[in-house]
Formats: sequence, structure tokens, C-alpha cells
Amino acid sequence: MATQVTPSAPARESADGLAPQGIVPKGKVHWNYVAPELMESAIRRNEGRLADMGPFVAVTSPHTGRSPNDKFVVKEPASEADVDWGKVNQPISAEHWATLKADVQQYLNGLDELFVQDLYCGADPATRLSVRYVLPNAWHASFVRNMFIRPDIAELAAFAPNFTVYHAPEMQADPARHGTRTGTFIVLNLEERAILIGGTRYAGELKKAMFTVMNYLLPKQGVLSMHCSANIGPAGDTALFFGLSGTGKTTLSADPERNLIGDDEHGWSPEGTFNFEGGCYAKAINLSAEGEPDIYATTQMFGTILENVVLNEPSRTVDFANQSITENTRASYPLHYIKNHVPSGRGGHPKNVVFLTADAFGVLPPIARLTPEQAMYYFLSGYTAKVAGTERGVTEPQATFSACFGAVFLVWHPTKYAEMLGELLKEHGSQVWLVNTGWSGGAYGVGRRMKLSYTRAMVRAALDGALEGTEFTTDPVFGLHLPKWVPDVPGEVLDPRGTWADASEYDAQARKLAGMFQENIKKFGSAVSPAILAAGPKG
Repeated sequence: MATQVTPSAPARESADGLAPQGIVPKGKVHWNYVAPELMESAIRRNEGRLADMGPFVAVTSPHTGRSPNDKFVVKEPASEADVDWGKVNQPISAEHWATLKADVQQYLNGLDELFVQDLYCGADPATRLSVRYVLPNAWHASFVRNMFIRPDIAELAAFAPNFTVYHAPEMQADPARHGTRTGTFIVLNLEERAILIGGTRYAGELKKAMFTVMNYLLPKQGVLSMHCSANIGPAGDTALFFGLSGTGKTTLSADPERNLIGDDEHGWSPEGTFNFEGGCYAKAINLSAEGEPDIYATTQMFGTILENVVLNEPSRTVDFANQSITENTRASYPLHYIKNHVPSGRGGHPKNVVFLTADAFGVLPPIARLTPEQAMYYFLSGYTAKVAGTERGVTEPQATFSACFGAVFLVWHPTKYAEMLGELLKEHGSQVWLVNTGWSGGAYGVGRRMKLSYTRAMVRAALDGALEGTEFTTDPVFGLHLPKWVPDVPGEVLDPRGTWADASEYDAQARKLAGMFQENIKKFGSAVSPAILAAGPKG
């Protein structure tokens, strides 16, 4: 009987080791482990638990969301003139950076184990980054492996990183020594092409820090970076979905009738659109097999990371309605866990662009067609609303305006991204739609949240061309163009004013929200053209 010979495993370690990263570890380094190895390590290290069906559950308390007030950008000559300095891009000195980096390297050097993941950020080979993550935890390594594009194993020995992320979640910065605000830090050095993250276990920082980097580098190369999801229809038409957290960006792009390019971060280049990532990071609160079957299915798979969910005992099934740890529960999974994904992560120029908002004031229409000028106005506004009860002291809906639907991740001034989008929309003739996934028939507490089935039907009609011959009316306050008919949607739902019991109350609420838009747009000053200003609500 012939003896089976196991072929030698391909090298997964860089020939230079971690010396280019200034890391001289005392402990063992695990290079480019795949999902089973990472899960074995995470369980061995007691980093979390396995839930029923195999997903890994991690708890990141006390940080269960991003820490935007602890994010800094190093002020250095190469990028200083480009950065829109302020609350979003807080400056930190090169001297403080050098001290913090040395202390992070020393911290990582002293650990018994390190995990390294070499990954690509960007599906377009012409502009992608080769990113090396150096991490102390196996589950965080599994998270970034889910979220970014995984090279073939044969590529790893020759992998040459042009960006490095140092992760030290258990290390606390010293504000006096390091120039930080607290012990938590997310510090970007655009010249050195490196990021330091520490003082927080929340995995989303590992993803969003790289999005911020792409928001800086891509516009310098003539590519628009976008906080949006994207998919492709049966006719090969690409659609983009912009929206802040909770507006339905991930849910609506995961359409069984269309193929998913990605759920969160994309670029629009002269060749078309492309995903930055190789995975998805979906909100998991109240997730159900009936409401979001494709996303729910991923939470029943080995390799998925679930953050801050609560398990039923002893079955270890997930209680998706339980928000005792946080409302911001999350699921991280590779893109190919969605069966109708686009393996290349790339699509054409978008035929349709959808702006999503969850209007808790109950004023905006469930769907409206925008003119090019209105598209620019609502893109710069980036509106959604918090509902009463989500924060202490919030007793009525609160408007949230986030420029370009992602102000906290922008590096350049927002008008740079808006100008690029406007030029691309004009060049490729893309139609823009505003879709309200929020409240109808009254504000939060009186009205009801728009049915997901209605929203899906409206979006589908917009994307497949069913609304092209439909009659539209014009909203007198917001100037938006509302279809009078949408397949599979009751006609009375389409006119928001008609859904209110008291039309005069609607009018007052509409004027109130219009005033908020008008006040917000003032912060851009003369950078907004008169034509775009005129496209806003009249109040």
C-alpha cells in the first residue's frame, strides 16, 4: 500500500518578519492563520464563546461602539494642508505620535502571543492597500480577516505591506505623555502609513480606521470614496445605497434578487465601483430569519463573529432582541457567506443611487426622485434622526446631519467629496432617489415605522425602471418629486401629509424639519453654490 505524503505547507510568514514594523516579539507570532486556527486559538485563550451553530461571540465592554472623540490625525507637513482639521480630525503632534508608537511597540513586544494578518483593502488592484495588522487577540485577527480581502495563501510569503495597523486593546494611553484625551486612542499617521489603536476592544475601530485612510488617499488619485453599500441587478445595473447607521443600508442592499458587491465602503473610479472590503459588518439587534433571511443565515455559520450579543442558556442560541449589553450588537462575516455576492467585489458605474434616511419626525416621503441639485443638497446634509428614548434626556426626535452620510470618517472638507460625486452623477447620468425608512402617519411615538416590505418594493421599482412612466407630484415644502404609484405599495402611503390624522400638525412638523436643514447647510458657507442652496426645503 502506497504511503501518503502530506505536501509541505506554503510559507505564510513574511521573509522580513515584523522587523519593518519595529516589532521584536518575545513570544510566538501566528502568521496569517485561517478561520479554524483563529477560532481554536480564541477558545484556547478564553477570548469568548461559541454560540449554537458555530459563530464566535465576543464582549467588548465597556466600549460597545466607536470612540470618535478619541480619534486623532498626526499633524505633519505632507498632509497638513489637505486635512479638514476640527472635531472629526483632531490634530496630534508628531512628537506625541513617536512616543505613543514606541510604547505600543514595546507593549506588543512583551506579549506571549501575537497574531498577524496580511490583507488587502480595496478590490481594485490599481488603488488597493496592502495592510498588515499586528494584534494580540485571535478573535480580533479573525474579525479583520472577515472584513478585508484575503490574499491567496501562495501570495503571503511575498506580501509587502504599505500600511500597518498596531492593535493594543488592553493598553491604556497616558494623556499627559501621549497627547490623547483619555486612555483610548485611534491615531492615524498618513505620512508613515500607520495606525495605532488601543484602550478599546470594539472591533469596529479596526475597520473604520482604514476607511478613514481610504477617504484620504483615494481622492488624491481621482477616485471617490463612499460610505455606501452596492449591488448589481439581473440586467447588470449597479446601485449604490448611502445611509447612516440604522437606516437600512445593509438590509436593503442584501436583496435576494440582486448580487451584493458590498455593504458599507466603496470607491467610484473611472472604471466603475469597487468594494474596499471582503466582508460585512451588520447590525444584529432584532435580527430575524423572516425579516432579513440572508443576513440571519450568516449568524448560524462557523467563522462569523458576533459582538455583544446575549446567549440563551443552556442552548447557546442567540437572543437577538436582547440589548442588555448594547443596542449596537454586530455580526461580522465574509462576503461569500451571502450566497448571491459578487466575487470580484467590483461593478459598473451606478445607474441608480439611493440616499437612505430614517426620519423620526414622520415628514419625509417614503420615496422621492431628486434633481442633480437636490442630490448635492441632500448628500451634503446626510440627514437621519434619533428617536426619543435612545438616550437619556431625549424626549422627541433629534435630527442628525452627517455630511456625505459619513462625516466622522472624512479627511478632506466634505465639499470635495460632494463635488466629485456631482461630477460623476453628471458624467454617467445616474438617477438619485431619497428613501425614508423611518416613520409614517406621525412622528416617533405616534406614527409607525415604514414596513420593510413597502420599502423593498419602492426600492425595487426605482431600480428596475418601473417608475419611469409614473406621474410625480411635487412636495411644496421640500420640493421633492413623489411618485403617485408604486407597484405593491398602497397609494395612501406615498403622500406623507395624507397619512397624518391632522394635516396642520404635519405642516408644522414639516416646517420645523425644513428649518433644521436650512440651519445645517449654513455651516458650509460660500462653498455651496446658489443652485444647490435653492434645491433645499423652502420652510
